[in-house]
Formats: sequence, C-alpha cells, structure tokens
Amino acid sequence: MSYLYDLWDDVISLLFPRLCYACGNHLLRNENLICTECYVLIPRTNYHLEEDNPVARLFWGRCRIEKAAAFSFYNRDSRLRRLIHNLKYKGIKEIGYELGTIYGNTLLGTEFLKDIDLIIPVPLHPSKKRIRGFNQSDIIACGFSEATGLPVGTGILERVALSDTQTKKSRYDRWVNVEGIFKVADPGNLIGKHVLVIDDVITTGSTLESCAVELLKAEAVKVSVAAIAVAVV
Repeated sequence: MSYLYDLWDDVISLLFPRLCYACGNHLLRNENLICTECYVLIPRTNYHLEEDNPVARLFWGRCRIEKAAAFSFYNRDSRLRRLIHNLKYKGIKEIGYELGTIYGNTLLGTEFLKDIDLIIPVPLHPSKKRIRGFNQSDIIACGFSEATGLPVGTGILERVALSDTQTKKSRYDRWVNVEGIFKVADPGNLIGKHVLVIDDVITTGSTLESCAVELLKAEAVKVSVAAIAVAVV
C-alpha cells in the first residue's frame, strides 16, 4: 500500500512539480516549500545569542528595546530574499508560516524568549491589507507562536495612518514617514507585559521603533523586537 502511495506521489510530482521557493529546484518527497539545501545554506545571524548585536544597535539612543534579533540577512539575490518576495508579492502565505516556525524553533529554549509574554505582529494599514489580502507579519507571528507556544496579540497594535513606501528613503525620512502611525487599542491589556514585536524585514528599524514608542506608553511594559531578516546596508 505504501509502495502504491509513493508511486502515485511520484506521478503527481512529475505532472505538477513542486519547486523550492528559495532556489527553484525540485522538492523531494519529504521537503515542503524550502528544499533541504536552502534550509541548511540560508545563513543564520545568531544575534539572539549576543546582547550587543547589529540589530540591537539600530535602536540605541532612539527607544528602549530590551532585546533585538533577526533570523537571517536580506541580501540582494539571497535565498531568503526570494522567499520573502514570494510571500509578500506572490501571495504564498505558507512561506510566512514556515519561516515563523523555523525562527521560533531556533529561539525556543533560549534566553531571548525568557519572560516574553506576548507576540505582536507589525500591523498593516487596513487599506493596504485589503489590497494585499493578508499581513505577512501576522502569518509569520502565527508560525512563531506554533513553535514557541506564545500567544499572538493581533489587533492590540493598530496602524492608524497610511505611510508611503519606505523603499529608497533615507534613514531620517523613513523615521518621519512612520512617526505616529501606530496606536494601541487598549493599553490596559499590556500593563506589566513583555511583548515581542515581529516583522518580516528590518532595514533602518524605523517602523519597529515607531511601534515600540507607542507600546511603551502602556504602564510597566517592556518591548523586544525580532524579524525574519535584517537588511545589510
């Protein structure tokens, strides 16, 4: 029976080949979305092991962030960049969940997640979410939650203003572009909590900074940040 199932699976794969979204090569029977080679070769930053790391330094002197890290690097033509492109612009939502799960498993049991109470995905403006059909950070956060067991606080942080695209803006312009665009719906839900804000890509950190500034208005709240990738400037 198992032989027939494997034979049928091979026929389906021949007629409708499953390809790795990172490199385009054929996936093997036990592979899903990302081939084993890409999974192994995607570089890890291991920033969660360093309190003083390049992501954390982005926020020095700007806002109080407890811990900051990113899974990998967002380089031109990198495997991870192709994965995120397929997620955001081709609507392959399963990639976001898979990346969130992988990163959650990476951080599981480490000091980075110690005393984290809640995951908050960076929200999209409702109009932009309607156009795209989903918020990639929501999906990443769900995968991260599945791996870590931490709850997701979707809807706690809202995007109340529509900003221009951040592409090709200077660091200062990026900060101005996202200043004051987020709002906490009910600060009482955050009192005394340590929240982890999750995004897909960190560039200058301006968006996450704007999120943190708003969240820190809640009483006794602590904020940490994490992303699937950090852009190497």
